[in-house]
Amino acid sequence: MAEKPQPVEVLYCAVCGLPAEYCEFGSEFEKCKPWLIQNAPDLYPDLLKDSNGKEADKVSDQLQSTSISEGSSTSKQEEVKRLPGGKIKKKERQEIVIEKVTRNRRKSITTIKGLDLFGVKLSDASKKLGKKFATGASVVKGPTEKEQIDVQGDISYDIVDFITETWRDVPASAVFFIEDGKKVPAV
Repeated sequence: MAEKPQPVEVLYCAVCGLPAEYCEFGSEFEKCKPWLIQNAPDLYPDLLKDSNGKEADKVSDQLQSTSISEGSSTSKQEEVKRLPGGKIKKKERQEIVIEKVTRNRRKSITTIKGLDLFGVKLSDASKKLGKKFATGASVVKGPTEKEQIDVQGDISYDIVDFITETWRDVPASAVFFIEDGKKVPAV
């Protein structure tokens, strides 16, 4: 009678999330080296030759101190989310982008993107914008498959005051215009 095959146990890198034997192909191999020396010395014997034991201890101490300080720092660590396989997904910034698009030489549409990131319900916001500016306003899916509000007419400069007064959670510093293809702060 044949033996039952046993499952293979895979050692995953604590730094990049890849299996330890694939760390050298990842984007953070330099950061992974101290962890590999300490936890998987048989996979990369060249790393042991290159570094002394003292250097490995220093680097592993630095690695441990950075992992502890990651929880306390809130600037760039919150913006980046690590996905399986070492891929990085950036968190969306909370900002409102207002863009004026002209069509048929006279008509214009003001597009408001990012209002939903502040917890504003877009259907309610489009109703308020339509009533305030006496125009048509609707929630539309944009080219990036995210919902945005299209308001008929050029109301781009009056809209900043209305947004900051109506929704107190939205600071004026988070509102941007797109002019000539460049993002310009509204304030």
